[in-house]
Amino acid sequence: MNARNRELLGLIPASLLVTAGFAAIFIQRSNVISNVSLTYGAVFLGLCVLGHLFIRRRLPRADPYLFPLVAVLASFGIVMVYRIDPGQARLQAQWFVLGLILFVVTIVALRDYRKLERYRYVIVASSLVLLLLPRLPVVGYQANGAYLGVHIPGLFVFQPEEFAKIGLVIFLASYMRDTRQVMVVGARRFLGVTIPPLKHFGPVLVIWGLAMLILILLHDIGSSLMFYGGLLTVLYVATNRVSFVVVGVIAFALGAWYLGTHITHIHARVEDWLHPFDPRLYHAPLGSYQIANGIFAQAAGGMFGQGFGQSALTIPGSHPVPLLPAPQTDMIYAVIADELGLFGAAALLLVYLLVLWRGFKTAMLARDSFSTLMVTGLMAMLGLQVFVIVGGVTRVIPLTGVTLPFVSYGGSSLIANFVLLALVLLVSDRARAPLTTSRRR
Repeated sequence: MNARNRELLGLIPASLLVTAGFAAIFIQRSNVISNVSLTYGAVFLGLCVLGHLFIRRRLPRADPYLFPLVAVLASFGIVMVYRIDPGQARLQAQWFVLGLILFVVTIVALRDYRKLERYRYVIVASSLVLLLLPRLPVVGYQANGAYLGVHIPGLFVFQPEEFAKIGLVIFLASYMRDTRQVMVVGARRFLGVTIPPLKHFGPVLVIWGLAMLILILLHDIGSSLMFYGGLLTVLYVATNRVSFVVVGVIAFALGAWYLGTHITHIHARVEDWLHPFDPRLYHAPLGSYQIANGIFAQAAGGMFGQGFGQSALTIPGSHPVPLLPAPQTDMIYAVIADELGLFGAAALLLVYLLVLWRGFKTAMLARDSFSTLMVTGLMAMLGLQVFVIVGGVTRVIPLTGVTLPFVSYGGSSLIANFVLLALVLLVSDRARAPLTTSRRR
């Protein structure tokens, strides 16, 4: 069986997941099996098949497993969001379609994605502007103490950082491709630490310093961790110097300590993380109510879960009170662990691990440094995003407001991650093409 047929076969589990998921929801709510679930499954399969046919035509040698794995995540996300809020699930389905459209547009427009290197400074400048937008008056949108979105009155709210992360990775990959040899050869050793020449490393520090400063202004340490982790990953792969990573981690730890002790919103998050069951914090504004109830929900799920649709999301009454705030975004992992148990949550994380495995394998197969560094950075940010939100919900790190890729409700994240997938598949197709064909491109 060739690669594209394996990809087509891999889409079947995603459509079955949609069908079974909606059937379970209808049974739980009305105790009947509706043929609507079959319709939803068929529509989802049809959309995915269209995406597959496009990949078969334009990227015949691309990795055959990435698109089906993403389809599984997206289908699971739509089912979970529908179980929480049917109205938002319909919007999520629309964002899914738009994400597929931009997936196609990205592949068509960037058939030779290496031309992005020519515009690296334009791309990084645009990315920094995107990061700054949530702080602007009128359009800036604040939630829970952090400036995360841009509000277009009467239309929608979107999170520009989801697109900025792609632009910053492209800049880093392009710049490090040109300067990595100079950084290693011209570096000096001081107390066992390799220090690259400031002339060549300075622009990276300036650009990333501006990005971190903007994120500090946004009070969003979760995104700071993702961006900074992406920088260190690209830096390590480009130079093979562990000392760069060690110094970077120490610098981030010092910065995180400063933020955690001087910015009220972040300090409150740290206190909630350390003492989630403190009655004083549990009932306080910006308190630990959300994370404590998330922990209770995961504990209630046990090994196998309470069953689909059984998680208690509100306290019933004439005016229902949210028991688990933001269940469709920040806390969707807690809902999954509650209803599907540790096994279900672990299965979801396994799918993410498979996505990262195929992505990093693509980076290893790439034939040029820019492609390797770009895919490595994109996959690192995707993996860190999963770690940040899952780690926050499970109390490994303080909880921050980022989405679970392809699963949480949110159009910006879904669309941006489809663009990310398109870039990875472009690199994958070129990496697997015959050498003569690759050179002609």
